[in-house]
Amino acid sequence: MGTPDFAVEPLKALVNNGYDVCGVVTQPDKPVGRKAILTPPPVKVQAENFGIKVYQPQTLKNGEGMEILRELNPNIVVVVAYGKILPKDFLEYTKFGCINIHGSILPKYRGAAPIQRCVLDGEEYAGVTSMQMDVGLDTGDMLLVDKTKIGENETAGELFERLAPMGAELLIKTLVALENGEIIPQKQNDAESTYASMLDKTMSPVDFSKSAQEVHNQIRGLDPWPVALTYLEGKTLKLFGSSISKELNGGKAGETKALKNGLAIFCGDGKAIVVSEVQFEGKKRMNAADFLRGHPIPDGTILNN
Repeated sequence: MGTPDFAVEPLKALVNNGYDVCGVVTQPDKPVGRKAILTPPPVKVQAENFGIKVYQPQTLKNGEGMEILRELNPNIVVVVAYGKILPKDFLEYTKFGCINIHGSILPKYRGAAPIQRCVLDGEEYAGVTSMQMDVGLDTGDMLLVDKTKIGENETAGELFERLAPMGAELLIKTLVALENGEIIPQKQNDAESTYASMLDKTMSPVDFSKSAQEVHNQIRGLDPWPVALTYLEGKTLKLFGSSISKELNGGKAGETKALKNGLAIFCGDGKAIVVSEVQFEGKKRMNAADFLRGHPIPDGTILNN
C-alpha cells in the first residue's frame, strides 16, 4: 500500500527480492496541473509495469478495504506513504499485520511531512523506521531504524531521493528478520514525539529578520514544494539553492548584494544566505547570476518591501 514516488522503491525491492506481491492498494487517480489531467499515482504506474493488480478505493472505512484483503488473503501488508487511515480490523487481519516504512527516526517526527520537517528544523540526522502499525498515527512499535547525516545544503527533495532506497533496503531487512524471529519490537516514547503536519503555501514567505540558519533551513525544507519566496518590486521571487556565506556579515535584514555565484540576502543576525537559483513571478526558474544580468537588483535593495 503506497502512493507517491517515495513508495516506488520499496515496491521494486519486494518484487526484485522474490516476494509475491499479490496486490497493490493506492490512492485514486487525481487531476494534475492547470489542465487538470487525470494522473495515476507513481506506485500504480510501477505496479502495472510489474503486472500486479491495483486497487484504488476512495476510502477504507466502508468495508471496501476488508473486501480487498479477503480477496487477496496476504500474509502481511506493507504500507509506505499510502495516505489514508487504516481501520483496526484491517490492521489485524493478516498473520503478520501491517508493517510501515516511515520517513523519519521515530518517535521524533510523526505525521505527513517528516522528511521536510527534519530539514526545516535543522536536524543533523534523518532516517527511516520500520514499524508495526497500530490504530494511532505512526505510534506503533518500532522494528528497525536506519540513519543518515543530512547534508549542509541538502534540500528536502534531495533527502527524499536518498531516503527512498534506504527505506526499501530497510523493508527487506525487516521482512527477513520477522520471518526468522529476530526482531524485538520497541515501544515508542510518546513524550519524544513531534507532529509533522502537511506543508502548505502559507509557509513560503521568508522572514529575513530570522537568523541566516533559519532562513537557509526554510529554503531547503520547502524545496521542491511549496518553495520559499520573497517579494521584489511587488512580485514574488522564489528562492532555491541556498547556502550560508562565510565571508559576508553585518548587513540589514532583507538587504541584497549581487555576487558572481548568486544573490546574497542578509538576515537578522547580520549573516547572509546566498541563493544560486531564482524564479521571478511569471518567469521560468533560472540561475540567479543570469537573472541579475537581465534584471539587476541594486546592492542594498531590501526585499519584502
